[in-house]
Amino acid sequence: MALCLALLFFLVSSASAAATCNRCVHQSKAAYYYDDTPIPYGACGYGALAFELSNGYAAGVVPSLYKQGAGCGSCFQVRCKDRRFCSSVGTKVVATDQNYDNRYDFVLSKKAFSSMALKNKTSQLLNLGTVDVEYKRIPCAYKNKNLLVRVEEWSQKPYYLALKFLYQGGQTEITRVEIAEVGSDDWESMKKNYGAIWDINKQLERALQLKIVVTSENKRIENLYWAVNDLPEDWENGEIYDTGIQINNIANETCPRNQCGDFPWK
Repeated sequence: MALCLALLFFLVSSASAAATCNRCVHQSKAAYYYDDTPIPYGACGYGALAFELSNGYAAGVVPSLYKQGAGCGSCFQVRCKDRRFCSSVGTKVVATDQNYDNRYDFVLSKKAFSSMALKNKTSQLLNLGTVDVEYKRIPCAYKNKNLLVRVEEWSQKPYYLALKFLYQGGQTEITRVEIAEVGSDDWESMKKNYGAIWDINKQLERALQLKIVVTSENKRIENLYWAVNDLPEDWENGEIYDTGIQINNIANETCPRNQCGDFPWK
């Protein structure tokens, strides 16, 4: 009941005069959703699963991090710089939406924003509304969770199929999805519908196999993974299927030297 996946992993390499770091640290501002109602309607298309995927630590991110949907599901550590009210730990969030206000790289869920506060300083931090932050992308880690695929409700068997990918671990982005009936070499590219959702208009009668190309922020091939399973012939709308694969690849980043974040973050 899972999927036949061929995952190609690419890693980044830069030709510029820069340092290779564990993580690049960026400076910006963060705000929060005063009411978390918009989160299930976010641009990634996760719906109510946005809360489950992030454990409530969700974030809307600017277009440069949203990456036309490729950044959906990416994870970040965000640390408030106001030491009057904020701890040195910060918060870990999952990108589930796009924020169009470039003044803030992040709009956090209220739970995530509050978690940056020192003990007994939550009210004061919330009253600020916005704060200066530093942040870095971190690998997503989902204990005992494989990459899952959900068949969207508007799929129409056998002529139209829309899939949403969930629990993508590591530090990677899905950049291409191809589909074919099991036993066929007639691979067709799925199109990015929006956010984490890919779809195809094609008559597909039998069980299905997928190829998923996954990249990090670099372009050099690192690993090739195979899993031999398939989306069953009797797939149903709204059902979630387990690929049997855990994606946990990460990559060093190439950053300007003043943005290297190898110093320890708690």
